Amino acid sequence: MISIKKKIRAFTLSEMLVVLIITVIVVGLAFSVLNLVQKQMSQIQDGFAGNDERNRLKHALWRDFGTYSRIYYQETSNQLICESPTEKITYEFQENLVVRALDSFRIGRHVPAYYFLGKSQTSGEVDALEIKMFEKGNSPLFVYKTNTAETYMDYGF
Repeated sequence: MISIKKKIRAFTLSEMLVVLIITVIVVGLAFSVLNLVQKQMSQIQDGFAGNDERNRLKHALWRDFGTYSRIYYQETSNQLICESPTEKITYEFQENLVVRALDSFRIGRHVPAYYFLGKSQTSGEVDALEIKMFEKGNSPLFVYKTNTAETYMDYGF
């Protein structure tokens, strides 16, 4: 009787270990890249949240500067007051936020500067406002209004 041994074709143990090690390396790299992408996405979302507050404040200021006929700053109460014959709205500038009626805008550390007819104002009538931001990457916010003939007549122009 003759016995014929057939060799079964298969992978060796060393080949399987090499494939396993390469798979572990690829999966480890994928997880580290995923972690980096998640960190970047969270930083982007934080940036958008800050810019969203800043944009909401900018739009509210532009709307009010375009709507109200008289805008003035009271240094004693640190308030910017926008008035028309029928309506009045107040902005209060605090350390890290700006409060407008029932709205509040968290914009971080800032310094407002007030102008009237191109000159810096510490109190009184205002036709332009610049808010300098101290957070990295934030440019100053500048809002102005076109003065009416009444404004020029009141100041003897």
